[in-house]
Amino acid sequence: MVREWDPRTAPADEIGSMLDTLNAVVATDVPEDPLWQDSFLREYLAETMPGERRICWIAEEEAGPDGRPGRLLGHVNVLLLGDIGVVELLVHPSVRRTGLGQRLLAKAARRAYNEGFSSIGVEVVGNTPAVAFYESLGFIREYVETRSVLKLSTVDWLTLGEMAGGIAAGYRVEFYPGGPPDELIEPYAKAKAEVRDIDDGDLDLRPSSYDPQRLRDSLACLRRRGLQPYIVLAIHEKTGEVAGLTEVVVPAQHPTRADQYDTIVAQDHRGYGIDRAIKARMLFELRGAEPKLAEVQTWNAQANEPMLKVNAELGFLADREWCEYGIDVAELVHRFNNRD
Repeated sequence: MVREWDPRTAPADEIGSMLDTLNAVVATDVPEDPLWQDSFLREYLAETMPGERRICWIAEEEAGPDGRPGRLLGHVNVLLLGDIGVVELLVHPSVRRTGLGQRLLAKAARRAYNEGFSSIGVEVVGNTPAVAFYESLGFIREYVETRSVLKLSTVDWLTLGEMAGGIAAGYRVEFYPGGPPDELIEPYAKAKAEVRDIDDGDLDLRPSSYDPQRLRDSLACLRRRGLQPYIVLAIHEKTGEVAGLTEVVVPAQHPTRADQYDTIVAQDHRGYGIDRAIKARMLFELRGAEPKLAEVQTWNAQANEPMLKVNAELGFLADREWCEYGIDVAELVHRFNNRD
């Protein structure tokens, strides 16, 4: 049975069943990744930014003879933001190739179409069955990143200390757990806005916040979802400008592996060793702030050779492609209607 589902009000056993299905998918498709925990999972599924909506559906087994609900077999949600719907889809490995994934995706596609959205995007992990699944439905690969992972146990901390101090005179590096103070939000947002107009083919499925108030909202949303942000800024002492920034988030749901978000160096401040210094400083701070942390993962466009080089110097090792696929919503709904 497939039905619409609200994680905010779902019973605890359904959240637990959702976790079991998620971890079955992780263990099958990306066995090198850490399993998820129940901590803040409900909030992770429910919380959104102002102006965004997430609509969810689940597929579950029929209730047993005792009336107890069956286990959750699949889940799909569509996040409606801007002019695109961003889909996340999970199907338990035991029931794949039964048509369940298509039934769930059809629900999300038809809702996005009825809501007036023109396109759907999805992140697909390379070397998993999801690649063939989406391509068979007409999704087009629009953008490819390389995911790299750093194991903190392999870090040469002495060399890393030299990198952290290798920034030109006239800059200072500051660490802000939870986010920068309010007086730095505006210059922080200005630095992030520098990359806003770069057209690199990214579908913007994980959009950054460039407006100061939206940036405040974004940081608050992260914390509500159980994602602890850590920010390192390089400040140009003469002007007070944010010359560079790097962001890492440690999820309560998998606290042993952190996620790297944006790393940006403003155009006028490139060539001064800022990118390497701020990322190295971040690793030092994380070692003290998050004792459970064992790994940091980051994503970079394959054409971004400077940042790939910096990550390699820090000890990151590339492991998988991470792809963004898109399709016209009307086209996808038409395909499903023809199959019904």
